[in-house]
Amino acid sequence: VQLQASGGGLVQAGGSLRLSCATSGRASSNNGLAWFRQAPGKEREFVAAIGWRGTSTYLDSVKGRFTISRDYSKNTVYLRMNSLKPEDTAVYLCAVARGPMPSTRDYQYQYWGQGTQVTVSS
Repeated sequence: VQLQASGGGLVQAGGSLRLSCATSGRASSNNGLAWFRQAPGKEREFVAAIGWRGTSTYLDSVKGRFTISRDYSKNTVYLRMNSLKPEDTAVYLCAVARGPMPSTRDYQYQYWGQGTQVTVSS
């Protein structure tokens, strides 16, 4: 399974971005999908996940600002990010879960993309 993330960039605080992650291979259409992020000098952090039936879960600090969605026909997961803050600055990585449910734990994910940089200026 290969994952290709895109959509990152430089944006001012309060702005919006939409990240996309296209997956190839069979192990994504029935599996949970997620976004994590890693800022310089910090550990990787869960951001949002969506199960194969569409149930979702979010990091508390992004609730109400970020929305995760998936397109089954394209095997693609999206992350719409609104009201961005400087503390959202990080490399955002997409991942495919080992099973169908969304999870906040990174060990529950078996395939990872290379990441896309999001930088929010104040």
